[in-house]
Amino acid sequence: MSEAHFEQLVAENYAALYRFALSLARSETEARDLVQQTFYRWATRGYQLKDTAKAKTWLFTTLHRDFLRGQRRLRRFPHNELEESQTELPMTLPEVGRITDADTVVAAIAEIDEIFRAPVVLFYLEDLSYAGIAEVMGIPMGTVKSRISRGLAQLFCKLTEPHPVERSSSEPNT
Repeated sequence: MSEAHFEQLVAENYAALYRFALSLARSETEARDLVQQTFYRWATRGYQLKDTAKAKTWLFTTLHRDFLRGQRRLRRFPHNELEESQTELPMTLPEVGRITDADTVVAAIAEIDEIFRAPVVLFYLEDLSYAGIAEVMGIPMGTVKSRISRGLAQLFCKLTEPHPVERSSSEPNT
């Protein structure tokens, strides 16, 4: 499609698409973004439409699908202001951030109970899934989750003790 045809398509359909997007999104900013995304999709994929008489239908369908896709994404990953979500955030002590380097964490992991250590290491250091850990260890997935949770609680206690785990004297200082 030539640039002139594209500009004509935009001129003929922009206002109607914008009104439709505004009725869906109820926000001018989101409506403009939806319309812009729709025309971008037309610019990159519109040539695939065999019957250009159906361009208007294609544009409205594409805008609607993008809107629905965005709503699904928003439900899965809601946007929350930090101030509103502070009560849901885990409490961390400032000291934890200062003392947790890789050597300290590895040393602390070595001190948690052996039954919890393997699942924690497999999950966080080896990037295995719960199902993978359950298979490797031959235990139910619920047990894996429980052991990781309890292991992390122990690890947190080790890292927040007044005298945190220190590196052994045989390790070089960096």
